[in-house]
Amino acid sequence: MTRLFQPYTLRQLTLPNRIAVSPMCQYSAKDGLANDWHLVHLGSRAVGGAGLVLIEATAVAPEGRISPLDLGLWCDEQIEPLLRITRFIDAQGSVPGIQLAHAGRKASTWQPWLGKSGSLSIAEGGWIPLGPSAIPFSPRHTVPTELDEAGIAHVVQCFVQAAERALAAGFKVAEVHAAHGYLLHQFLSPLSNQRRDQYGGSFDNRIRLLLEVTRAVREVWPEQLPLFVRLSATDWVEDGWNPDETVELARRLKSLGVDLVDVSSGGTSPNAEIPVGPGYQTRFAERVRQEAGVATGTVGMITEAAQAEHILRTGQADLILLARELLRDPYWPLHAADFLEDRSVPWPAQYLRATHPGTPARQVPDSD
Repeated sequence: MTRLFQPYTLRQLTLPNRIAVSPMCQYSAKDGLANDWHLVHLGSRAVGGAGLVLIEATAVAPEGRISPLDLGLWCDEQIEPLLRITRFIDAQGSVPGIQLAHAGRKASTWQPWLGKSGSLSIAEGGWIPLGPSAIPFSPRHTVPTELDEAGIAHVVQCFVQAAERALAAGFKVAEVHAAHGYLLHQFLSPLSNQRRDQYGGSFDNRIRLLLEVTRAVREVWPEQLPLFVRLSATDWVEDGWNPDETVELARRLKSLGVDLVDVSSGGTSPNAEIPVGPGYQTRFAERVRQEAGVATGTVGMITEAAQAEHILRTGQADLILLARELLRDPYWPLHAADFLEDRSVPWPAQYLRATHPGTPARQVPDSD
């Protein structure tokens, strides 16, 4: 068996393989409610053989949405539509996971395919975003309201309540989103956090909110289920958040019960010069894994089966997260198994006649 298709156990949960669907915003919800688009989009990746399906950044509060059309888990009415999706993912033999997020100063923006940048006005259906400091993401973004300590405490509680709803919705992995320039990352980075209280200034102060959120979520997330945190390893800007800080933060997150750090990069500055190329972020995941002693996932320009297998075999990461490549090919895991000649990976029974006649079919549980 290849390393890519070996089962992977975290706490008492076993993923059938090391391939995960990275959270990808669809900007297709109304009032935060999942719909048929999300069922088909996520369900097809489960049918395609991904071991873990992480759904998109899901807002823990209405003001924490990136756009008015983001998914949300700020009220109980949002549970049932997600439960429909997690049941389907489970039935395909994959594991459903969710990324819990707050956009902070990058909230209240347009759907990206509209070709408009910056914030929506109140008249256009937008709202005033929140942030660690009254510093907008760019000149086209609204100046955020600086969170006071009561507001910060409310953010922590929103993450906790969303995690409780995520459990009720059938998710088995929760990921706290502290990357890509969203609220928790905004507190980490000195580019966006210029506070002078206990949440700003020193490294210990800037990481305080993320540690509070992580500790609080871990307390309500079942002991037998894993908790992830996504970090941007670097802002790619001088004097911004950096890899040394990421390693030390990862050590502290591990001590709070985080099982895997999902290592990405960037997002805090619109002027960052990012050297994008095949596997360009993998070295950060490798460093966190080795120096912080915590499991890592890696993401970014991973497109080939041999590339993914090499990352795992050389100990650079424990989990491969795919985004754009799974948009291009929802069945990438199944095609990767064929390329690597791994015969342990079953295709869905419904597809076997046309693809792999005579081979065993994936066992699907009976419907309730």
